[in-house]
This record gives sequence, C-alpha cells and structure tokens, in this order.
Amino acid sequence: MIEDKEIYNSIQSEARRQKEGLELIASENYVSSDVLEALGSILTNKYSEGMVNKRYYGGNQFIDEIETTAVNRAKQIFGVDHVNVQPYSGSPANLAVYFALLNPGDKVMGLNLYFGGHLTHGWKVNITGKYFNSVQYETGRDGLLDYDMLEKQVKEEKPKLLFCGATAYPRLYDYKRLVEIAHSVDAYFVADIAHECGLIAAKVIPSPVGFADVITTTTHKTLRGPRGGMIMCNGNPSEPLRPLVEGADPRRNLPTLIDRAVFPGLQGGPHNNTTAAIAVALGEAMKPEFVEYANQILKNAKKLSEKLMEYDFNLISGGTDNHLMLVDLANKNITGKQAEETLEKVGITVNKNTIPFDERKPWDPSGIRIGTPALTTRGMKEKEMEIVAQFIDRALKNPSDDNLEKIRLEVKEFTKDFPIPGIDNI
Repeated sequence: MIEDKEIYNSIQSEARRQKEGLELIASENYVSSDVLEALGSILTNKYSEGMVNKRYYGGNQFIDEIETTAVNRAKQIFGVDHVNVQPYSGSPANLAVYFALLNPGDKVMGLNLYFGGHLTHGWKVNITGKYFNSVQYETGRDGLLDYDMLEKQVKEEKPKLLFCGATAYPRLYDYKRLVEIAHSVDAYFVADIAHECGLIAAKVIPSPVGFADVITTTTHKTLRGPRGGMIMCNGNPSEPLRPLVEGADPRRNLPTLIDRAVFPGLQGGPHNNTTAAIAVALGEAMKPEFVEYANQILKNAKKLSEKLMEYDFNLISGGTDNHLMLVDLANKNITGKQAEETLEKVGITVNKNTIPFDERKPWDPSGIRIGTPALTTRGMKEKEMEIVAQFIDRALKNPSDDNLEKIRLEVKEFTKDFPIPGIDNI
C-alpha cells in the first residue's frame, strides 16, 4: 500500500469511479493485471539511451531482451519489417515521423480536427501546424471521406506527407486509394492507427500494412496496453543511411530515419517499464481470446449505435464500422458539453466532440464521442449495450436531480457483475 495517504486516497477514489461507472470514452480501456505489474516494475530504475545492443549506458543486457521481445512480437502481429517501441506515446511517435521525413516548412496534409482529425496531423495550435505548412482536408456533409475530393486537393497542394487516421471517424479507410493519392505527388503516406490498433492486430478490420510508408500508433486504446507508442515500417534496418540523391527512392532508408528521429532526435532514455508492459500487451494480443475481444468490440459498437438511433440519436455517417460513434445532439436541444456533464452525474463517461461542419466551438460543441472498448474488456455484450443506450437516453431526456440520482444507483448496481482487471483487488 502507498504510504502517501493523499495520493493513496485519490487512487482509491479513482478505482471506485472506474468500478462503479461506465467508461464510454473511445480512447480509453482497461489493461490486465500483468500489464499493470510490468508497468510498476523495477525497470523504471534503469537508463537505456540508444537502441538494442547500442546503448550509451552499461547494464542493459536484460533491457535489450525485453525491447527485442516487444519488437519481435509487434513484427509478427502486424507483419512489418521494422518496429520502434520507444516513443513515449502517440504524439511523440507522430512528431518523430515529421522529424525523420520532413524539413521545417514542408507541406503536410491531415484531417481537420473539427472533422475528427488529430492535433498532431498539422492542427494550427500544435507544433506540427506551427513548424510545418499544414493544409487540412475535411469529410463531406455525410461525415464520410470523399476520396475524389481529397485526390483533387492533394494534386493541387502537393504535400510532402499525407496523414490518415482520426480520433472521431467511425468508418474504415481505403488504404489502397490513399497511398495511390499520396504517391501520385511523391508524398509519404503515413497511417496513424492509434484508435484501431487492437482491431487491426486481431485482423477484424483492414490493415494499412503494405500500403502506408509509415504506421504510427499508441499502445493503449483498443490494443489494451500501457500508454506508449510505436512506429512501424518496411525496409531493411541494417541498410546504412546514405544521402538521398535525385531520382533515388526516398523511402528506402525508413527504418534508419525513424530510429534516428526517435533517438537522438527527440527523446532520451526510453521508459523501460512501459516497454515491458507493451511486450506483455502484445503477447496478450497474440492469443485467441484477443480476437474474440476485438470481434466483440465491433458487435457492441454496432448494437449500441443501432439502439441509440432507435432512441432518435443522430449518428454521424449513420452508424459505425469500428469501435466508436459520433453523435450529433442538435435534435436533442443539448450541447456536447451539457451531455458530457449530465452523463457524468450518473456514472457514464463520454467526451464532448465537434461534428463535421459544427457551428459551435470545440469547448462546447454539438456532439459527443462514444466507444465500446472498455465496456467490452469488462465482459459486456450486445444485451448490455441495449441497457447502456437506455441509460443514456433516460439521462439526457430527463436531467432532473431525482432522475439522475436514480439512474446513478442503477448504473452502480449494473456494474457489479462486470469486474475490471487489476482494479477490483485494489
């Protein structure tokens, strides 16, 4: 037990919040007890600047074993030649790609944040939008990517890097079309699969491997690991880096470019406890049970979206193909912020989110984002999704104190049958 009572009490309070509530934030999940144990291990004591067998400190033989295991498992799962597991999280992983492939001021294209994109895909307040010439693309009015419109914009703008991936896009990507669009102007095509990583690992949705020049991801979210990052690509990592000459393939040295960008370009010593926890999570992702879990995420998302639409909730793009859905609340006469705050009072956690062509500001937008990974980890299935949809509808339809308190008690009772790994023994 932690002897610092102030911190201990806060941790216990958070454990109760998680146990007694319903986590519907699409980017959150619960890790296993083994992942937690690795994350809290003595590996945090060791400094390991550099790559495997090329450290700047002694005493790293066992750290090298752990990192090698993590890398080999990722290679096997995703079918790639090269993996770097040292990025501290998804945003540093994306920044490393910029550092590896571009010069300051080069043009990049990513999905507009208000249309579901990510800050690190060139958003104006992020370093990627300040140090690079960022041009954003958008979805259509239906919330779907218009590949013809994107192709026209890419050919006009001629970016050096095209990002695909999002934080609030409920549909699949046409990776083949995207790489054709990017390579038509000799741009790198980078797929950020932070949200879908676990679903891709389980092979229940299509993979960008074989299409994207570089793939970045977090290791939490659907992969159900610790908060870390990975960068994947193909190529021969032992091939020496040599200056690119006119006419040469700029993608031939990707493994070396990526590794040098991570260290010494952006980071110092990797977080070895996180690397071990990533290795554990990847080991879990190689088991048949993980495929069952990933399939259930999709089933739960489909059922939850169907039930919400039955309650007259307007889902952007009319549903979902993955683990999340984006809900436009305009017809409910409630904002995303109000919905988030109301649902939190009954123990349901969602996040406010902009919708395509939103006329409201990001801090008080028109929508909310909902996802099923965390509830699926707790063992919930389709019949539970029907109950969750009912909770949401009842709370937002009648946000009176008495009604919300009644639903809160129902939610608390409902969650008792669905333990959380590594939490119920806290």
